[in-house]
Amino acid sequence: MARHLTRTLLSGITVAAMLGVAVVSAQAATLHMAWSQDATGLDPHKQTAFSSLRLLELIYEPLVRVDASLQIIPAIATSWAFSKDGKELTFKLDPKAKFQDGTAVTSADVKASFERILDEKTGAAARANFLSIASIDTPDAATVVFHLSQPDVPILTAMSDVNAAIVPASEIKAGSIGTKAVGSGPFKLDKWDPNAKEVLSANKDWAGGATGVDGIEISVLPDEAAILAAMRTKQIDFALLNDPLVATLVPKEASLQLNRVPVLAYHVLQLNPSRKPMTELKVRQAISCAIDRQEVLDTASLGEGKVTGPLTIPALATDPTQLFCYNRDVEKAKKLMAEAGFADGFSATVIGATGEPPTAAAEAQVIQSQLAEIGVKLDIKMMELNVYVDAWLKGDFDMAIALNGGRADPYTMYNRYWTKAGNLQKVANYIDDTLDSQMQQGRAETDPAKRKAIFTEFEKHLAEMSPWIWLYTSYSYTAQQKNIAGFVPTPTGTLFSLSKVTIQQ
Repeated sequence: MARHLTRTLLSGITVAAMLGVAVVSAQAATLHMAWSQDATGLDPHKQTAFSSLRLLELIYEPLVRVDASLQIIPAIATSWAFSKDGKELTFKLDPKAKFQDGTAVTSADVKASFERILDEKTGAAARANFLSIASIDTPDAATVVFHLSQPDVPILTAMSDVNAAIVPASEIKAGSIGTKAVGSGPFKLDKWDPNAKEVLSANKDWAGGATGVDGIEISVLPDEAAILAAMRTKQIDFALLNDPLVATLVPKEASLQLNRVPVLAYHVLQLNPSRKPMTELKVRQAISCAIDRQEVLDTASLGEGKVTGPLTIPALATDPTQLFCYNRDVEKAKKLMAEAGFADGFSATVIGATGEPPTAAAEAQVIQSQLAEIGVKLDIKMMELNVYVDAWLKGDFDMAIALNGGRADPYTMYNRYWTKAGNLQKVANYIDDTLDSQMQQGRAETDPAKRKAIFTEFEKHLAEMSPWIWLYTSYSYTAQQKNIAGFVPTPTGTLFSLSKVTIQQ
């Protein structure tokens, strides 16, 4: 593997040619950045790929954000309050907030944004998070009142996501959302050459204050070893890394710093319970019992992470050893297969995205080998990311290797999959009365201890039903030159703190 990396690493001159820059240090005013996967689109309400979200969160803003401690903090809104009965949520907007075209952000833009998210025709990724919104009032330009059909504890967390970004009402009316990017965030998108480069400039009108750099130039280099080579020659100041094989080499470079934090996102084998024989509970359970999650983690991700159940939020997560069949049991798996009428196994295809995560192919290969022991013949089909996302959203797969985003609240994290009103039901293809009821109870419960108990039962039931096989959580990796200051990594994986990064002389 080390020899392979040596062959893969490009010379500084070759990387410079790929980047289209000279082999010199970056100018102080511009942060030169690289990542391996480009955005798949510019509509913040529709995008699900991590690569898209990481770009869009630098351009667009939601009403609120979560910080590194997963606490709600101001963004476009400076304050918020629930009514005593929990059925009204009132926001006061920052009077300094402006879109990047110079127009003020008003309550009309907030109302139009959430009406767009709630419109089924939009296909918004986070629509299910906001179904409790019965109506929206705008008593003045700086005040927004959400009237809710029921108390909704997680709605604030849901509003912190870039999938709930506030966009200009005028752009919604013009039908231009997704064709150009007009947000109120710290940077403007000046240029986007898909799969090649993004050029961002500082938004001088950003209500959050002055950015630490005048702009960010992002190069898309699909080979992360090439990114590391470019950092060695100081052509790149900052990089987002996904491959643990490359990330673990960064600390060996005296001039570089690795930022490594556990994240809420999870690696998972998604089964499609609407396709035979995954329609059979015992078949799904057999697959769960046949998979050695630790081996998948150790082989595909160098052990960089930990085995997880469905809930990855530290305060709410159940010890995985307490969940159904998290200790591998091949004999039990074979017995379940026989009881389901598949003693001789079956054939299926698993899809994965090339490069996101970079461990996808290795995960699929380990799982292929493990499932072969119970007669499951697994064909691996790797796809380009945009092709994979299209198939994933349609639920057009037998099984899928996925890296799905975590959230600071379990309802916000999972209701789109596991409730009857979930807008990603086509992806999950499974729901039952128990899951739906537990989700709704957890949504309305305000007592933290009772809420934890509800979601503990939810997690245990979901693991036992085995519509998906949760594997492990890993780390968010970013690398930077040591003269880069101010970046704060978080469990959500956001790059938003690039807004305050500075380049030291």
